[in-house]
Amino acid sequence: MPKTQPNLYAFPGVDALAQALRAYVIQSQNAGIERHGAFKVAVSGGSLPKTLAAALLAPSSGPADVVDFSKWEIFFADERAVALDHEDSNYRLLKAELLDKLPADQQPSAVHTINTEHLDDIQELADQYEQTLVGSFASRDSVRLPIFDLLLLGCGPDGHTCSLFPNHELLREADAWVAPIEDSPKPPPKRITLTLPVVTHAVRVAFVATGAGKASIMKEIFDTSSGLPCTLVNEAAGDRCSWFVDEPAIEGVGFPRRAFL
Repeated sequence: MPKTQPNLYAFPGVDALAQALRAYVIQSQNAGIERHGAFKVAVSGGSLPKTLAAALLAPSSGPADVVDFSKWEIFFADERAVALDHEDSNYRLLKAELLDKLPADQQPSAVHTINTEHLDDIQELADQYEQTLVGSFASRDSVRLPIFDLLLLGCGPDGHTCSLFPNHELLREADAWVAPIEDSPKPPPKRITLTLPVVTHAVRVAFVATGAGKASIMKEIFDTSSGLPCTLVNEAAGDRCSWFVDEPAIEGVGFPRRAFL
């Protein structure tokens, strides 16, 4: 059992959730900038970019409430093996929801996309993206794993996160930082993903889950020893992992909520 438990923060609606998520991201950002002069964050796709945009594009309420995108270095927790302008691209989604809405002087210092020259060879696609991480974090000779300041993740209706799916052999990958998957149960089948050890070694991990449609899988994640990918992250990261959810998403979940301060 983990020594600590994940933080489950529940809000009456998405507006209150976005406000709390903004505060949490800014805390993470400021800590990262203080540590090493940058904020290294990985983002997944799905409904997350829309919620993230609602949180981060809101007006600042004062000097302690400032999103400094110019210090952000953005990676993708997973990506589909498609062109960057393809409707399935996580980059395209984040660009449309958030990046295109930022002023020129607040563009991130780097947005690390996949190298689309290798879409037909997803092992090479994964290897190239891993080299991107090596270039930013350190050589593999000097660190066992990259340590992100924050991972912003979603939770699928089957309990998957990133492109780590239930009962998939990829959950046992212990060496690679970035791995290919050719048989994703959810289309498109070809993707790359951060591996579980990389996800669970982040300084902070934040999940966002909303809507009554998530309630049954949330109960499985939090109230059973399911072995689902989201549960594995909870177990390994403990209180470094925080969930931002609305009340309908955790209807019937017994796991204790915490007040967001």
